[in-house]
Amino acid sequence: MVHGHEEYHALVIAQVIEETDDSRSFVLEVPTELTEEFTYRAGQFCTFEATIGGEQVVRSYSMASSPEVGEQFKTTVKRVPEGLMSNWMIDELREGDVLQVLRPAGLFVLRDTEAPIVAFAGGSGITPVISIIKTALATTDRPISLIYANRDQASVIFSAELEHLVETSGGRLSVHHHLDEAKGFLDASACVALIGSQGEADFYVCGPGAFMDTVEEALKTIGIRQDQLFIERFALPGDVVEITESSATETVTIKLERKKTSVDYRMGDTILDTARRGGLRPPYSCEAGNCATCMALLEKGAVTMRANNALTPSEVEEGWVLTCQSVPTSTEIVINYDA
Repeated sequence: MVHGHEEYHALVIAQVIEETDDSRSFVLEVPTELTEEFTYRAGQFCTFEATIGGEQVVRSYSMASSPEVGEQFKTTVKRVPEGLMSNWMIDELREGDVLQVLRPAGLFVLRDTEAPIVAFAGGSGITPVISIIKTALATTDRPISLIYANRDQASVIFSAELEHLVETSGGRLSVHHHLDEAKGFLDASACVALIGSQGEADFYVCGPGAFMDTVEEALKTIGIRQDQLFIERFALPGDVVEITESSATETVTIKLERKKTSVDYRMGDTILDTARRGGLRPPYSCEAGNCATCMALLEKGAVTMRANNALTPSEVEEGWVLTCQSVPTSTEIVINYDA
Protein backbone atom coordinates (compact mmCIF):
# COMPACT_ATOMS: atom_id res chain seq x y z
CA MET A 1 0.00 0.00 0.00
CA VAL A 2 1.31 3.48 -0.86
CA HIS A 3 0.36 6.85 0.63
CA GLY A 4 2.19 9.78 -0.90
CA HIS A 5 5.79 8.70 -1.44
CA GLU A 6 5.90 6.17 1.42
CA GLU A 7 5.11 2.49 1.08
CA TYR A 8 3.76 0.21 3.77
CA HIS A 9 5.35 -3.22 3.92
CA ALA A 10 3.73 -6.42 5.19
CA LEU A 11 5.84 -7.82 8.06
CA VAL A 12 5.06 -11.12 9.76
CA ILE A 13 4.98 -11.28 13.56
CA ALA A 14 7.60 -13.84 14.61
CA GLN A 15 6.91 -13.63 18.34
CA VAL A 16 4.63 -11.88 20.83
CA ILE A 17 6.18 -11.21 24.25
CA GLU A 18 4.06 -10.34 27.29
CA GLU A 19 6.07 -7.64 29.04
CA THR A 20 3.46 -6.60 31.66
CA ASP A 21 -0.29 -7.04 32.04
CA ASP A 22 -0.88 -4.12 29.69
CA SER A 23 2.13 -4.16 27.35
CA ARG A 24 3.39 -6.49 24.63
CA SER A 25 6.46 -6.63 22.42
CA PHE A 26 6.13 -7.74 18.82
CA VAL A 27 9.16 -9.28 17.12
CA LEU A 28 8.84 -8.72 13.37
CA GLU A 29 10.41 -10.70 10.54
CA VAL A 30 12.21 -8.43 8.09
CA PRO A 31 12.68 -10.30 4.77
CA THR A 32 16.07 -10.13 3.10
CA GLU A 33 14.83 -7.87 0.32
CA LEU A 34 13.73 -5.27 2.92
CA THR A 35 16.89 -5.35 5.04
CA GLU A 36 18.12 -1.99 3.76
CA GLU A 37 14.65 -0.43 3.96
CA PHE A 38 14.33 -1.40 7.63
CA THR A 39 17.84 -0.47 8.71
CA TYR A 40 17.36 1.80 11.72
CA ARG A 41 19.12 3.72 14.47
CA ALA A 42 18.52 3.14 18.15
CA GLY A 43 15.63 5.31 19.36
CA GLN A 44 13.74 5.41 16.06
CA PHE A 45 10.16 4.27 15.47
CA CYS A 46 7.96 2.77 12.77
CA THR A 47 4.48 3.80 11.70
CA PHE A 48 1.83 1.06 11.62
CA GLU A 49 -1.44 1.00 9.69
CA ALA A 50 -4.48 -1.21 10.24
CA THR A 51 -8.19 -1.27 9.47
CA ILE A 52 -10.01 -1.70 12.76
CA GLY A 53 -13.80 -1.85 12.85
CA GLY A 54 -13.90 -0.47 9.34
CA GLU A 55 -11.73 2.52 10.29
CA GLN A 56 -8.23 3.16 8.98
CA VAL A 57 -5.94 3.67 11.98
CA VAL A 58 -2.31 4.84 11.89
CA ARG A 59 -0.02 4.93 14.93
CA SER A 60 3.72 5.05 15.59
CA TYR A 61 5.64 2.81 17.99
CA SER A 62 9.34 2.80 18.82
CA MET A 63 11.73 -0.09 18.48
CA ALA A 64 12.87 -1.64 21.75
CA SER A 65 15.62 -3.60 20.01
CA SER A 66 19.11 -2.36 19.26
CA PRO A 67 20.52 -2.72 15.73
CA GLU A 68 24.06 -2.97 17.13
CA VAL A 69 23.67 -6.06 19.34
CA GLY A 70 22.22 -8.60 16.94
CA GLU A 71 18.63 -8.44 18.19
CA GLN A 72 15.59 -9.13 16.04
CA PHE A 73 13.49 -6.15 15.01
CA LYS A 74 11.12 -5.53 17.96
CA THR A 75 8.54 -2.89 18.84
CA THR A 76 6.69 -2.54 22.13
CA VAL A 77 3.10 -1.38 22.65
CA LYS A 78 1.32 -0.39 25.86
CA ARG A 79 -2.45 -0.46 26.16
CA VAL A 80 -4.05 2.99 26.07
CA PRO A 81 -7.61 3.46 27.39
CA GLU A 82 -9.87 3.56 24.31
CA GLY A 83 -6.77 3.29 22.13
CA LEU A 84 -7.88 1.65 18.89
CA MET A 85 -4.49 0.47 17.70
CA SER A 86 -2.88 -0.45 21.03
CA ASN A 87 -5.90 -2.45 22.22
CA TRP A 88 -6.24 -4.21 18.87
CA MET A 89 -2.58 -5.16 18.75
CA ILE A 90 -2.50 -6.43 22.32
CA ASP A 91 -5.83 -8.27 22.22
CA GLU A 92 -5.88 -9.63 18.68
CA LEU A 93 -2.42 -10.09 17.22
CA ARG A 94 -0.65 -13.43 17.42
CA GLU A 95 2.48 -15.04 16.02
CA GLY A 96 2.12 -15.42 12.25
CA ASP A 97 -0.16 -12.41 11.81
CA VAL A 98 0.88 -9.61 9.47
CA LEU A 99 1.35 -5.91 10.17
CA GLN A 100 1.55 -3.05 7.66
CA VAL A 101 4.65 -1.05 8.54
CA LEU A 102 6.47 2.02 7.19
CA ARG A 103 10.27 2.16 7.20
CA PRO A 104 11.90 3.46 10.41
CA ALA A 105 12.14 7.19 11.05
CA GLY A 106 12.78 9.66 13.86
CA LEU A 107 15.39 11.99 15.31
CA PHE A 108 15.47 10.67 18.90
CA VAL A 109 18.88 9.07 18.43
CA LEU A 110 22.36 9.09 19.94
CA ARG A 111 24.47 12.15 19.33
CA ASP A 112 28.08 11.45 18.36
CA THR A 113 29.78 12.61 21.54
CA GLU A 114 31.46 11.20 24.63
CA ALA A 115 29.20 13.08 27.05
CA PRO A 116 27.47 11.04 29.77
CA ILE A 117 23.85 10.06 29.15
CA VAL A 118 20.99 10.83 31.53
CA ALA A 119 17.66 9.34 30.42
CA PHE A 120 14.21 10.03 31.87
CA ALA A 121 11.55 7.50 30.85
CA GLY A 122 7.94 7.31 31.94
CA GLY A 123 5.84 4.18 31.34
CA SER A 124 6.13 2.97 27.75
CA GLY A 125 8.56 5.83 27.08
CA ILE A 126 11.20 3.30 28.08
CA THR A 127 10.87 1.69 24.63
CA PRO A 128 13.14 3.99 22.58
CA VAL A 129 15.25 4.70 25.66
CA ILE A 130 16.21 1.06 26.22
CA SER A 131 17.18 0.82 22.56
CA ILE A 132 19.47 3.82 23.01
CA ILE A 133 20.92 2.43 26.25
CA LYS A 134 21.75 -0.94 24.69
CA THR A 135 23.42 0.72 21.74
CA ALA A 136 25.40 3.16 23.90
CA LEU A 137 26.64 0.30 26.09
CA ALA A 138 27.71 -1.68 23.02
CA THR A 139 29.32 1.07 20.97
CA THR A 140 30.62 3.70 23.42
CA ASP A 141 32.26 4.08 26.82
CA ARG A 142 29.71 6.66 28.00
CA PRO A 143 28.31 6.38 31.55
CA ILE A 144 24.51 6.15 31.59
CA SER A 145 21.94 7.04 34.25
CA LEU A 146 18.30 6.05 33.79
CA ILE A 147 15.45 7.50 35.84
CA TYR A 148 12.38 5.37 35.10
CA ALA A 149 8.95 6.37 36.45
CA ASN A 150 5.96 4.03 36.66
CA ARG A 151 2.68 3.71 38.50
CA ASP A 152 3.84 0.65 40.47
CA GLN A 153 6.27 -2.26 40.29
CA ALA A 154 3.93 -4.34 38.12
CA SER A 155 3.96 -1.58 35.48
CA VAL A 156 7.72 -1.66 34.95
CA ILE A 157 8.40 -2.75 31.36
CA PHE A 158 11.68 -4.60 30.65
CA SER A 159 12.33 -5.02 34.38
CA ALA A 160 14.49 -8.16 34.04
CA GLU A 161 16.27 -6.85 30.94
CA LEU A 162 17.19 -3.60 32.67
CA GLU A 163 18.52 -5.51 35.66
CA HIS A 164 20.65 -7.65 33.34
CA LEU A 165 21.99 -4.57 31.55
CA VAL A 166 23.02 -3.05 34.89
CA GLU A 167 24.76 -6.26 35.98
CA THR A 168 26.71 -6.59 32.72
CA SER A 169 27.55 -2.91 32.20
CA GLY A 170 30.71 -2.89 34.29
CA GLY A 171 29.31 -0.09 36.43
CA ARG A 172 28.50 2.19 33.48
CA LEU A 173 24.69 1.92 33.82
CA SER A 174 22.66 2.90 36.87
CA VAL A 175 18.86 2.69 37.06
CA HIS A 176 16.66 4.58 39.50
CA HIS A 177 13.04 3.38 39.63
CA HIS A 178 10.46 5.96 40.70
CA LEU A 179 7.12 4.39 41.64
CA ASP A 180 4.20 6.81 41.88
CA GLU A 181 2.28 4.69 44.38
CA ALA A 182 5.17 4.95 46.84
CA LYS A 183 6.51 8.46 46.22
CA GLY A 184 3.82 10.34 44.31
CA PHE A 185 4.42 11.81 40.88
CA LEU A 186 7.97 12.77 40.00
CA ASP A 187 8.34 16.55 40.37
CA ALA A 188 10.89 19.04 39.09
CA SER A 189 12.86 19.26 42.35
CA ALA A 190 13.22 15.47 42.47
CA CYS A 191 14.45 15.51 38.85
CA VAL A 192 17.11 18.08 39.70
CA ALA A 193 18.23 16.05 42.71
CA LEU A 194 18.52 12.90 40.61
CA ILE A 195 20.59 14.69 37.97
CA GLY A 196 23.06 15.83 40.60
CA SER A 197 26.36 16.96 39.08
CA GLN A 198 25.69 15.55 35.62
CA GLY A 199 24.91 18.91 34.06
CA GLU A 200 27.15 18.31 31.03
CA ALA A 201 25.35 15.11 30.01
CA ASP A 202 23.09 14.50 27.04
CA PHE A 203 19.50 14.18 28.26
CA TYR A 204 16.97 11.83 26.64
CA VAL A 205 13.32 12.19 27.69
CA CYS A 206 10.31 10.10 26.65
CA GLY A 207 6.99 9.39 28.36
CA PRO A 208 3.53 10.86 28.99
CA GLY A 209 3.14 14.55 28.17
CA ALA A 210 2.92 15.78 31.78
CA PHE A 211 5.98 13.72 32.72
CA MET A 212 8.05 15.17 29.89
CA ASP A 213 6.90 18.72 30.70
CA THR A 214 8.03 18.24 34.31
CA VAL A 215 11.45 16.94 33.30
CA GLU A 216 11.92 19.65 30.69
CA GLU A 217 11.06 22.35 33.22
CA ALA A 218 13.57 20.86 35.68
CA LEU A 219 16.29 20.84 33.04
CA LYS A 220 15.63 24.49 32.22
CA THR A 221 16.08 25.49 35.85
CA ILE A 222 19.63 24.11 35.89
CA GLY A 223 20.61 25.64 32.56
CA ILE A 224 20.68 22.59 30.31
CA ARG A 225 21.35 23.74 26.75
CA GLN A 226 18.97 22.91 23.91
CA ASP A 227 21.66 20.91 22.10
CA GLN A 228 21.93 18.61 25.15
CA LEU A 229 18.22 17.79 25.20
CA PHE A 230 16.44 15.12 23.14
CA ILE A 231 12.69 14.70 23.66
CA GLU A 232 10.44 12.19 21.91
CA ARG A 233 6.86 13.43 21.63
CA PHE A 234 4.12 11.58 19.81
CA ALA A 235 0.87 13.41 19.05
CA LEU A 236 -2.16 11.55 17.73
CA PRO A 237 -4.11 12.94 14.78
CA GLY A 238 -6.65 15.44 16.05
CA ASP A 239 -4.85 16.23 19.31
CA VAL A 240 -5.86 19.65 20.53
CA VAL A 241 -3.27 22.39 20.35
CA GLU A 242 -3.81 25.90 21.61
CA ILE A 243 -3.52 28.40 18.76
CA THR A 244 -3.98 32.06 19.53
CA GLU A 245 -4.01 33.60 16.06
CA SER A 246 -5.49 30.98 13.74
CA SER A 247 -8.92 32.64 13.81
CA ALA A 248 -7.38 35.41 11.67
CA THR A 249 -6.43 33.00 8.88
CA GLU A 250 -8.58 33.51 5.81
CA THR A 251 -7.09 31.52 2.94
CA VAL A 252 -4.44 28.90 2.34
CA THR A 253 -2.77 28.91 -1.07
CA ILE A 254 -1.37 25.53 -2.03
CA LYS A 255 1.11 24.83 -4.81
CA LEU A 256 0.84 21.20 -5.86
CA GLU A 257 1.65 19.47 -9.15
CA ARG A 258 2.46 22.85 -10.76
CA LYS A 259 -0.97 24.24 -9.95
CA LYS A 260 -1.91 26.95 -7.45
CA THR A 261 -5.12 26.55 -5.48
CA SER A 262 -6.58 28.86 -2.83
CA VAL A 263 -8.80 27.26 -0.20
CA ASP A 264 -10.83 29.06 2.45
CA TYR A 265 -9.45 28.20 5.87
CA ARG A 266 -11.61 26.52 8.53
CA MET A 267 -10.71 27.07 12.18
CA GLY A 268 -8.70 24.20 13.68
CA ASP A 269 -7.78 22.49 10.39
CA THR A 270 -4.22 21.59 9.54
CA ILE A 271 -2.70 22.50 6.20
CA LEU A 272 -3.19 18.89 5.09
CA ASP A 273 -6.86 18.98 6.15
CA THR A 274 -7.31 22.20 4.19
CA ALA A 275 -5.67 20.82 1.04
CA ARG A 276 -7.85 17.70 1.06
CA ARG A 277 -10.98 19.73 1.76
CA GLY A 278 -10.08 21.76 -1.34
CA GLY A 279 -10.18 18.61 -3.46
CA LEU A 280 -6.41 18.22 -3.70
CA ARG A 281 -4.43 15.00 -3.23
CA PRO A 282 -1.23 15.99 -1.43
CA PRO A 283 1.26 13.36 -0.24
CA TYR A 284 0.81 12.06 3.31
CA SER A 285 1.12 8.87 5.30
CA CYS A 286 1.28 8.64 9.09
CA GLU A 287 -0.61 11.88 9.97
CA ALA A 288 1.26 11.88 13.27
CA GLY A 289 4.27 14.06 12.45
CA ASN A 290 6.61 11.12 12.16
CA CYS A 291 7.39 10.18 8.57
CA ALA A 292 7.85 13.51 6.67
CA THR A 293 5.86 12.26 3.68
CA CYS A 294 3.65 15.37 3.91
CA MET A 295 6.49 17.91 4.21
CA ALA A 296 6.20 21.09 2.16
CA LEU A 297 7.84 24.52 2.04
CA LEU A 298 6.11 27.39 3.84
CA GLU A 299 6.62 30.29 1.42
CA LYS A 300 4.43 32.86 3.19
CA GLY A 301 2.85 33.15 6.59
CA ALA A 302 3.35 31.29 9.86
CA VAL A 303 2.21 27.98 11.34
CA THR A 304 2.50 26.03 14.57
CA MET A 305 3.39 22.34 14.31
CA ARG A 306 1.58 20.14 16.82
CA ALA A 307 4.37 17.58 16.60
CA ASN A 308 7.63 17.17 14.72
CA ASN A 309 9.48 13.89 14.90
CA ALA A 310 10.80 14.00 11.34
CA LEU A 311 12.29 17.39 10.38
CA THR A 312 15.68 18.54 11.57
CA PRO A 313 16.09 22.02 13.13
CA SER A 314 17.88 23.21 9.99
CA GLU A 315 15.01 22.04 7.78
CA VAL A 316 12.51 23.88 9.97
CA GLU A 317 14.68 26.99 9.82
CA GLU A 318 14.67 26.76 6.01
CA GLY A 319 10.85 26.84 6.09
CA TRP A 320 9.94 23.17 5.75
CA VAL A 321 6.86 22.06 7.69
CA LEU A 322 4.89 18.88 8.26
CA THR A 323 1.53 19.78 6.77
CA CYS A 324 -0.31 17.08 8.74
CA GLN A 325 0.72 18.89 11.94
CA SER A 326 0.76 22.52 10.80
CA VAL A 327 -2.00 24.87 11.97
CA PRO A 328 -1.94 28.40 10.47
CA THR A 329 -1.18 31.34 12.76
CA SER A 330 -1.23 34.18 10.21
CA THR A 331 -3.81 35.79 7.93
CA GLU A 332 -2.48 34.28 4.73
CA ILE A 333 -0.57 31.06 4.08
CA VAL A 334 1.29 29.94 0.95
CA ILE A 335 2.53 26.35 1.01
CA ASN A 336 4.55 24.66 -1.75
CA TYR A 337 4.54 20.87 -2.07
CA ASP A 338 6.53 21.11 -5.32
CA ALA A 339 9.57 22.82 -3.77
